[in-house]
Amino acid sequence: MSDKKTEIIVALDHKKLDDALALVDQLGGLIDWYKIGSVLFTQEGPDAVRKVKERGKKIFLDLKFHDIPNTVAGAVEQCVSLGVDMFTLHSSGGSKMISGAVETAERIAKQKGVTAPKAIAVTVLTSFSQADIETDFGISAHPEEIVKKLVGVVTASNGKGVVASPHELAMIRKEFGHDLIVITPGVRPAWSGSGDQQRIMTPAQASQLGADFIVIGRPIIAADDPVIATQKILDEISEVIHG
Repeated sequence: MSDKKTEIIVALDHKKLDDALALVDQLGGLIDWYKIGSVLFTQEGPDAVRKVKERGKKIFLDLKFHDIPNTVAGAVEQCVSLGVDMFTLHSSGGSKMISGAVETAERIAKQKGVTAPKAIAVTVLTSFSQADIETDFGISAHPEEIVKKLVGVVTASNGKGVVASPHELAMIRKEFGHDLIVITPGVRPAWSGSGDQQRIMTPAQASQLGADFIVIGRPIIAADDPVIATQKILDEISEVIHG
């Protein structure tokens, strides 16, 4: 067991930067971490990162890099320059891609005298069910088996953490311990719908199982009152000592 508290990363799943920044300002000191993904970044570019960082917040840049090692290393160098705190890449990119990204982050950060962003590897997307995996890829293995293999690649490549469904949390903690950062999307409060996520849990359940971070998007950004919604989720996880 660990006595660490689970933190919320709010997903800025907006199409316009002004809307995203309005939410950051509205939530104020309630939230430290924000996820910038492909929609906002493609629309607004690096300025999205800069503007949120100017507000003293931490950035989880979720662009899921997946390319040849040299290309990913170039993208990681830009992450360091932007002041990103964590970034994602696909674990299926393999050990050379992952280890190269980690090495680049640490080397460029040292040159600049800043803290290196953490490389977080995506395992199996939470939108995939076992039936989807079998139909699309012809793989009959349970998602947990696939995740275990991918996390093994990540840890062997010096990756700092993984993104995984809350349903794989118990296995990851049992097999890989508590030093590995685990970020879980697919988390929905009981009062919220599941959206297009398949393998979901509540914030309290994910926290109990050992999530370091839970990513919350629509239950907060689409709420009638995002502050009230955020506080409800914070209250839900505040008393949980996670696994």
